[in-house]
Amino acid sequence: MAWLFLILGGIFEIGWPLGFKLASVTQHNLLFIAMSIVSMALSGFFLFLAQRSIPIGTAYAVWTGIGAVGTIAIGIIFFNDSMGFMRLFSASLIIIGIVGLKLF
Repeated sequence: MAWLFLILGGIFEIGWPLGFKLASVTQHNLLFIAMSIVSMALSGFFLFLAQRSIPIGTAYAVWTGIGAVGTIAIGIIFFNDSMGFMRLFSASLIIIGIVGLKLF
């Protein structure tokens, strides 16, 4: 169950930078800022629940990794962010690190 909490926390970790981006490119600033605040709170809450069973260093690295790679993917898919080789290679290193922390 702790890993499910951690994955949920990582997904909500994607929500707050997405909310800030949407607030900056739409007219619904307050709505998306509120979305960011709720995402931050839920993200932190799920990290709190997960780290009760998962070592805090592992939990934090996985949580931020999901948030970082997820935000990169959202940027590429929806905001036309760069999809250069080195950028994708670097994101893959984050994923490899997350898998390594889970396995070892």
